Formats: sequence, structure tokens, C-alpha cells
Amino acid sequence: MTDDAPRFFAVREFRTESGVVLPEARLAYRTFGSPDAPRGAVLVPSHFMAGSADNEFVIGEGLALDPAEFFVVATELLGNGVSSSPSNTPAPFDGPRFPVTTIRDTVGLIHRLLVEELHVEHLAAVVGFSMGAMQAFQLAVSLPGFADRVVALAGTARCYPHGTARLEGQLAALLADPSFAGGEYTEQPSAGIAAFGTVWAAWLYSQQWWRDELWRETDPEATFESTMREFRDDFLPGADANDVVLHCRTWQRHDVGTTPGADGDTQAALATIGVPVLVMPGETDLYFPVGDAALEAAAIPQGALLPIPSLWGHPAGAGASPADKDFLNDAIRRFLAGGTIPEAAPLPR
Repeated sequence: MTDDAPRFFAVREFRTESGVVLPEARLAYRTFGSPDAPRGAVLVPSHFMAGSADNEFVIGEGLALDPAEFFVVATELLGNGVSSSPSNTPAPFDGPRFPVTTIRDTVGLIHRLLVEELHVEHLAAVVGFSMGAMQAFQLAVSLPGFADRVVALAGTARCYPHGTARLEGQLAALLADPSFAGGEYTEQPSAGIAAFGTVWAAWLYSQQWWRDELWRETDPEATFESTMREFRDDFLPGADANDVVLHCRTWQRHDVGTTPGADGDTQAALATIGVPVLVMPGETDLYFPVGDAALEAAAIPQGALLPIPSLWGHPAGAGASPADKDFLNDAIRRFLAGGTIPEAAPLPR
């Protein structure tokens, strides 16, 4: 069974890591399959400005997370415009007054959702893409042994300085729109959002993706101009600018090393993970480079590194091309079954 619309889990007087207490924090989620599924429950946390229905590349009949086999719980990150966010929270925490929530804030709510609402005391796995991978790493550090296995797709356990700088550049394009007005706008700052999407485009795919005009693989009629126009005019349809800013700030601040007890040491925090972890960076990802992922996988006692052999950059971790989708599902299926994972094929040149 798939929920037609997200449901909500609410926590009153929710204290964020910033110290701000929200009168109510709401976490949106969907479930797929039965709580009595034979292979247990799997958590799939959402990525940047995404929802709980945006995981069709890995959830579905015949895919790695088949609802006939698993009870899949897909959650939505705070700030995405559906869970508690700047755009849907009443005063005094509306708009720019909403606190900068952390990955750990959301993971804490997810844990309460699973245990208190869904009566899930243990997970067979957590599988996350991008900011969802950040949540997967954090859950493994914060809740030792709660999940039997962890899959991190195109995401790292920390936002490293280059990632922070990249996000600053994208944010600068949005914040430069005078109509943003420090977040106090009365209409969406459309020029700023268009500029944000335009800058985002250059980072999303690999250089060779652009050189080889691979946008034609998903739309044979597409051109460079139409591809750029889509990023400028429709990259985040309906998104609220304050929500976009919050997600960037949440991303920038993330580091499992700042988990209480880790003393700021990312590698030491990762070394506490006592379950198998499959780390799958996109081989041409400019957001979460393979080198960062390899460093982290090496710090995890049962970490395995499997780069995705794709020219599709960051979206390869969400099955952007048919080959990416097949590769991901095959690897995840084998990993969750306890078998050997496939070796990555060389990139096309």
C-alpha cells in the first residue's frame, strides 16, 4: 500500500539544536508496503527540497526496496515546505525567523516517528540519497545498531569546506535579488530563484555530460538552451525562497563529528558505526566527490566503497539514467541480502 498523500507526525514543544523551541514540529512521511513485511522495515529519508514520493528510483515492485518484501518508511526533511518549514510555520517562527534546523533535528524526529507512531523498533536498513545520505550516516552514529545496514547514495557524513563554498555561491545568486528583502518578501523573489537554479545547473552534472549533450538521453528534442531554460524557470517549481535558504544552511552545517560525544572528530564518529555501510558516490559528482566518500568509507569498520560509473554527476545517485538506476538497484539488492556487491564498470570516455 502507498499513501496517496503524506501523513504527519507532530511533536509539541520541540527543542532544536539551536536552542529554539518550536511549539510544534511536524514531520511528513509516507509508507509503502505492510508493517508485517517479511524482510522488515527500511527508512528512506528525503534529499534537498524533495518529498517522500520522490524515491521512485529505488522503491517499487521489482526494485531494491520492493514493498512486497519491505515496509518502507519515506520521510521528509524539515524545511522542505511540507514538514515544518519557514513557509508553513506561524509566527513567531515564520519566514526568516524559523531556526536553522540540523540533520540531527530531523533524525531525532524520524526516530520518534518510527518508535512512537509506527511501532518500528528496528530497521533492516536506511537508504538515503544526497541529504538523505547525510541522515543515514547520522542515524547510524546517533542510534548505534538501530539499523542493520546503511546505504549512502551520493552523499557524505559531513559538508566539507568546498561544499560550503559552493552552496554560498548558489545562495549568493538568490540573496542578491533585492526583492528577497532579508526573507521578508511578500511575493517570491523570482529573479533570485531563477539565478539560484542557473548556478545550480553548472554543478549538477559532470563536465562530460555537458560536452556530450547527454540531456538528449532523457529528451531527444532537448537543446542546451531548453535545458538551461528549465533550470532557470522551473528548477524548483513552487518552492519558497526561505525554505531553499534553510535547506542550504542545514546542508552546510552538517557533520557527524559534531554529534555529542564525538568532540568534533568526523572520522572518530564514523569509526563508531558497527554495521555494514555501502558508500556509493557518483564517480563524476561535483557535490560529494569520490575522494570525500572514500575517506569516510575507510573510517567505517565495515565500510564498502562502490562508485557509480556514470557521467550524470550528482543525480547518478538517484538513478538519473536507466543504467544508473539498474546499477543502484542491483548493488542495493545484493547488499541488503548480505551478498557480494558488483564491481563498478569503467566510465565511458
